Amino acid sequence: MSNLSVANNDTLLDAIHPAPARLAPFKPADIVERIGINAASHEIADADMIGDALQVLADRGQPLTIYPPGGDAVLARILSVHPDEPHFTLELGEGSTLPPGRCTFVTWLDAARFQFELTADWAPAPDQPLHIPAQFPPTAIVLNRRTTMRLETPLTGNYTASFVLFGNPHELQLYDISAGGIGMRCAPRDANGLHIGRKLQRVRLELGESIVICDLEIRLARRFRSFLLGEQVQIGCRFVNLSPQMQNEVDKAIGRMAMARR
Repeated sequence: MSNLSVANNDTLLDAIHPAPARLAPFKPADIVERIGINAASHEIADADMIGDALQVLADRGQPLTIYPPGGDAVLARILSVHPDEPHFTLELGEGSTLPPGRCTFVTWLDAARFQFELTADWAPAPDQPLHIPAQFPPTAIVLNRRTTMRLETPLTGNYTASFVLFGNPHELQLYDISAGGIGMRCAPRDANGLHIGRKLQRVRLELGESIVICDLEIRLARRFRSFLLGEQVQIGCRFVNLSPQMQNEVDKAIGRMAMARR
């Protein structure tokens, strides 16, 4: 498994998004178990998605469990994520330290366990013994509570959703797919009318070698900032009354994607 790390170097504390006011003190119930080696997790290798996930964790003040080498679990939060560079800053619990070496980081991100690994000397920021600068990891793993496996679309190949809304053609890039739906993203100017609850009819999905014609319902629409693309809108959809033939095409596409990751 690759390591996932986001780090804020160059004047880390000078150009960061401050997180909201700290939440209640940590408690033992905040500790999250590591994802098992044989768990049906999937890997994220997209720097934008990793940065977005870290920013969500920072915004929420979500407790983060850190497993240092040969030591007990340490609780922390992500204090801030750099707006432009792949760096972030940890805030350890009062009295905590991290020994040098490889650490595993685990937390909850909505209905999924989110885990990554980083190796560093974990030196604190000047005059801030609880603030630890770190770098984005190249990968993270996610274990969903979903009933269906969701996979990130490959970097190569054509994975798009094409449809007409209010007489205007749209073609959006897919970023993930499951047996139950798909995720898309686009620039804000291309997201007019794409709000939660909107039904999209006769959508043409290009899933590598497969073509699927389907109806979708938008279940998620949120803005985020991509490190590479700037302001973006994430749009999550579920399939509506997908025919057995089209479901078979979706399943085949997911199977090919899963095989390619091995």
